[in-house]
Amino acid sequence: MSRVGVVGIGHGRFGRRSDATVQELAFEAFRDAMEDSGLDRKNLDASVIAAVPEYHKQRSIAGVVQEYLNLNPLPTWLTEVACASGSAAIRTAWMAIQSGLHDVVAVVGCQKMTELETADILALMGRVGEVQWESVFGTTFPGYYALFATRHMHDFGTSHDHLLQVAVKNHHYGAQNPNALFQKEITIEKARASDPVASPFCVYDCCANADGAACVILAKEDKAREIAGDRVVWLDGVGCASASMSVLRRPDLTGLPSASEAAAQAYAQAGVGPDEIKVAEVHDCFTIAELMAYEDLGFCEKGQGGLYIEERRPYVGGGGVAVNVDGGLKAKGHPIGATGVSMAYEICRQLRGDCGERQVPGADIGLTHNVGGIGQYCFVHVFKNR
Repeated sequence: MSRVGVVGIGHGRFGRRSDATVQELAFEAFRDAMEDSGLDRKNLDASVIAAVPEYHKQRSIAGVVQEYLNLNPLPTWLTEVACASGSAAIRTAWMAIQSGLHDVVAVVGCQKMTELETADILALMGRVGEVQWESVFGTTFPGYYALFATRHMHDFGTSHDHLLQVAVKNHHYGAQNPNALFQKEITIEKARASDPVASPFCVYDCCANADGAACVILAKEDKAREIAGDRVVWLDGVGCASASMSVLRRPDLTGLPSASEAAAQAYAQAGVGPDEIKVAEVHDCFTIAELMAYEDLGFCEKGQGGLYIEERRPYVGGGGVAVNVDGGLKAKGHPIGATGVSMAYEICRQLRGDCGERQVPGADIGLTHNVGGIGQYCFVHVFKNR
């Protein structure tokens, strides 16, 4: 199997973007990725757009984005896998290139979320679970992850402070990221004092909705070397798995079975193990989600996630895998269609050595972990710089 490389990356500012439509957000990221790659539109074969349509007034969002980017009549299509839509788009582009159908594909993740009222967003997210037997009884997105947190605390002695240490770390790095929604440090005391959401969670356990876009351009091996030379970042491992929509039918609530399976696939395909990962972007929609990811991805033993963050191992220079050193969903924001592409953008920058004060020393292998819903879907991608 030949390799697929990332040859261009672009990213806009995440936040409450009342200054831009979803098409304009997509253009910001696409423009930067095209400039980064040195390509022209005529060099592209297709585009894949990642977005969750329910959050947009416009139906068939891929069509209006494609038109605004002036990419007609190239083929385009939409990927939607809840919060993992961006990584699904990257996998789709990877498959299109591996099949020989296309040589160079632009992936654009874009989302406008802040135009909806909070109640509308909560209603939409409450339906990420099984509608017939769970969400009809009032489950919420924070409520589901609060179940995971409560069980992890019960089984392994994890404390709420362990969870809030994830928030403190991610806000620390978000303060260094000009694209982040929250560019400010927090203390654990401030986090503890924030309003309750769903026990044991308070406000600082939860990520925030945002508007934003990111773009990566993928190319087949020979084209990638021609376009980007030694700045190519190779997508060498793609893992994807699913799990029951209903948490009632899952064997364990202290991790995501889809994440463990997707990670195993990605590691095997890339020919690496978790001990070789230097930097990772994981899906921290809630603080417990990052802590479970440490364990599901093999960065530490099951039940040791609390100790892992307590020892500051996921910090740059902490002795473990540096995790979410762009702020993660928690501080950077979570425009759900863009999130997975944003993760790939950060890993590519890290593997290029372009992250300045956030740079992870010796970063040569990186990973993204992008979860859809409450773990119904998970995509794990492994990237290399050589």
